[in-house]
Amino acid sequence: MKHYIIIIATLLIGSLSACKKGNGTDSLSAQEFADKIKSTETSLILDVRTPEEFSKGHLENAQNIDINGANFGEEVAKLDKTKPVFVYCLSGGRSASAATQMRSEGFTKVYELEGGIMKWRAENLPETSNETGDVTSTTGMTLAQFDAVLNEDKLVLVDVYADWCGPCQKMKPSLEAIATEKASLVRLVRINADDNQELCSSLKIEALPTLLLYKKKKLIWSNVGFIEKEVIETALQGK
Repeated sequence: MKHYIIIIATLLIGSLSACKKGNGTDSLSAQEFADKIKSTETSLILDVRTPEEFSKGHLENAQNIDINGANFGEEVAKLDKTKPVFVYCLSGGRSASAATQMRSEGFTKVYELEGGIMKWRAENLPETSNETGDVTSTTGMTLAQFDAVLNEDKLVLVDVYADWCGPCQKMKPSLEAIATEKASLVRLVRINADDNQELCSSLKIEALPTLLLYKKKKLIWSNVGFIEKEVIETALQGK
């Protein structure tokens, strides 16, 4: 009896797995995403970030439709639903929402870039911009400048954020309060991920917000995602 139960369970798991792949719910790593694009003859690459983000660097041949734009649904409806779609954003949240919506509207195959373009950049995969053929530098802080910022006797708390990131903006008042209240203990450095793409890639930033705490240039604590002020203060006190 147990033998038959095991066989049935195995068949059910295999069936569910096949259904998942058949419905196009694929989430691919950066390298898998790149390889799949290359091996797919007719495909659509969809960047669902804001036009400003898109202009600073995007995947080659990508089409930009802002998921938070008023005409997202209308513009997506114009796309060929029979073609595979490769969708991405900065860190994966917006593209997941876009992919879910597109699947519900009949798109047969939708691939998501796991971790977004931040993962793509961490893998040093190629991208282009509206201004140049390749994105090789930004107008933001260089790694050497960042290293100089860490040359402090007190703690350095680095906040990597983006203006469009809700959790980042929610945490901002707490960070600014800490910077004022504990000025003798810590220096706050805020880095806009959109304006510092190369630096974020070097620091292996994969999601926002990210907090990095340094002591004498050594990373001693980090956190990804929103956290309350009290948790940050506890981390500072423990260092």
